Amino acid sequence: MFTPVHTSLGALLLFQSSSGLLLHNGAVFGISSLLSGSVLRPTRDNVPIIAGLLSSVVPIYLFVPSLIPLYPPGPNSWASVASTLATGFLLGWGTKNGRGCTSGHMLCGLSRLSPRSFIATAIFFTSALLTANLVSGGQNIPPCPSGVPCYTPVYPSTAELIFMIGTTALTFVTNWFTVPQKLDRSEKSRTLFSYLAGLQFGMGLFFSGMANPAKVLRFFAFPTDLARFDPSLALIILFGIGPSLITFLTAKPGQKTNGLGDKPTPPTLADVWRLPTATVADIDWRFVAGAAAFGVAWGLRGVCPGPAVLRAALQPAWGLVEMTGYMLGNLV
Repeated sequence: MFTPVHTSLGALLLFQSSSGLLLHNGAVFGISSLLSGSVLRPTRDNVPIIAGLLSSVVPIYLFVPSLIPLYPPGPNSWASVASTLATGFLLGWGTKNGRGCTSGHMLCGLSRLSPRSFIATAIFFTSALLTANLVSGGQNIPPCPSGVPCYTPVYPSTAELIFMIGTTALTFVTNWFTVPQKLDRSEKSRTLFSYLAGLQFGMGLFFSGMANPAKVLRFFAFPTDLARFDPSLALIILFGIGPSLITFLTAKPGQKTNGLGDKPTPPTLADVWRLPTATVADIDWRFVAGAAAFGVAWGLRGVCPGPAVLRAALQPAWGLVEMTGYMLGNLV
């Protein structure tokens, strides 16, 4: 169902966490590389973010369990195990070779006006849209309950609204006032904010509906089946990517601001910026194939790396098989 309030508040959390990581730690919030890195090359830069992402399940479960998606059943046969493993492999191989996913390319890349991310997003979004609509004649996209059109708006309960507004306001105060004033430029501070950014991002995925694979697949129903079309995730462009773009153009991270040849002003908590340096000239067939493969996996299951981490915590049997495939894809 169309959730304008939930998704708008969730998108604001996604903006605050990703822009906060950029301005304070000088890094891009790319979940796919953070996830594979936390397993294959664990550091104080990636492990705390994934730990924070996993931790977001706890407050949601305790205070607003209604925001936890009703996931499809986990693998219960050898065929379903093989299918989940294959999808995980495609997700891992695709994001590794496409150099990113919805967080790194779409949320962070588009807001940094990266031509490379524009190309990757166009490829994987088109690939996902085609896959969702062509597999099984579009029956891969679940209808909404009781035959109600999926574009019908629904609004949060009082408890949900209070929790979401409170979380969004607390995140704003923490990121833009408390962190700059209370934390110094040190590794300990960066580690602490990495954890907070992961926690905020995970809650943003729950609020927005990105953590719900059925909701993602329903977004892909346009324009073939309007009764199944849920426009909610378009609000992430408005309230997630839009504010991130304004922040990037205003703060100019990593750029010289006085034109006198001085070094750029460093991030709040780090000494240097760690921004992607690859350009359109670095695009090769693996980049294109990887972005397309990720789109196919996304269109088949409605799950990208960030939501996959959350689902793995809530549905361990599925997570074990999916994450095994994901890591195998990263090793190829």
